[in-house]
Amino acid sequence: MKTAKYVSIIILLGILVISCKNQDRSSIDKLAILNFSPPEEICEINDIKLYGKVKFVTSFPDLKIQYVSSFPDIKVQFVESFPEDCGQWHIVESFPDFTIQVVESFPDIKVQVVSSFPGMN
Repeated sequence: MKTAKYVSIIILLGILVISCKNQDRSSIDKLAILNFSPPEEICEINDIKLYGKVKFVTSFPDLKIQYVSSFPDIKVQFVESFPEDCGQWHIVESFPDFTIQVVESFPDIKVQVVSSFPGMN
């Protein structure tokens, strides 16, 4: 779905460049200023990045999560080291990047545990 979106943008850019061909050069220069690179994946909620070292707590969490098997907000992969990508969590007991509490209702975010391809949906 994202690929089709980018193809549409590229086609529209081609049409714009062709339509600007007969106009002055400044119109094309204005198009070149714009950055049409694919957007970065947003991987945070409430200003908390959803990757890194995490500690499970029973009270006063940064985030409340609910485990689900379908329609998650994020797919999480638990790793042993280097949790640098979106959805990669390393469980620690001290110095966490954020804390979470597992709840059955009213979560801040719904989580599905995966063994590969973590990230936001």
